[in-house]
Amino acid sequence: MNFPLVLFSLLVITGGVWLLDYLVLRHKRGPGENEPWWVEYPKSFFPVILIVFSLRSFVMEPFKIPSGSMIPTLLVGDFILVNKFTYGVRLPVINQKIIEMNQPKRGDVMVFRYPQDPSIDYIKRVVGLPGDTVTYENKQLTINDIPIEITYKDEYKYVESGLSYIYAEMFAEFLGEQSHNILISKEVIGMQLANIYYFPFRDNCTYNRTGFTCIVPEEHYFTLGDNRDSSSDSRYWGFVPDQHIVGKAFMIWWNFNDFDRVGLSIK
Repeated sequence: MNFPLVLFSLLVITGGVWLLDYLVLRHKRGPGENEPWWVEYPKSFFPVILIVFSLRSFVMEPFKIPSGSMIPTLLVGDFILVNKFTYGVRLPVINQKIIEMNQPKRGDVMVFRYPQDPSIDYIKRVVGLPGDTVTYENKQLTINDIPIEITYKDEYKYVESGLSYIYAEMFAEFLGEQSHNILISKEVIGMQLANIYYFPFRDNCTYNRTGFTCIVPEEHYFTLGDNRDSSSDSRYWGFVPDQHIVGKAFMIWWNFNDFDRVGLSIK
């Protein structure tokens, strides 16, 4: 369901009834005559919908993390807030940028519309900017021929789909202005070649069983999940166009299973 479109439609309907009543209907009612229900209810909901629509479209938007692709940074069940104006002000529904502000940086955790199905929102970490050469070979990330430093921290265990424990190694990765944690499973091969889509600018990438090299086209970004061996990301479905960007994730505002995560900033 396209929730922004639904919200916009409700805004137009309730706002239209409010405007119609203000300009025409109220002048036709007799003294003391009550508003009909089909006027009263839309007028009551209109300011609420207007506030929600404005905040959600231009300020911040809540999301729920549905998968483990960003573990250990984000856990399944985290409710997060996304800053909608960090990367520029965009018109709601059509997502057209009207005011330029900041550009995504390496290391940002970004929400965007999934290139294969724009009705779905994805969240990943930005690793490649327009013009970058991104290589991931034998679990080592390299950008523009410079290997990205990682430091071993500890073993990490989590439950996948409620069925089994997954064991991995946690590393600190030094990408962008600060470090963040990633998971690597040594037993998993570098690339699942059968899962690679044919996507726009696919010729910018070369693959083998241990990794890949991609040149990021202009106005596009390359993303990876922090759970490197359990993430569907730009390795498989391609680059994120600038017009698909939703915003920058910045805080966990709720988690029903772990209250200690409430209020954590997203790095």
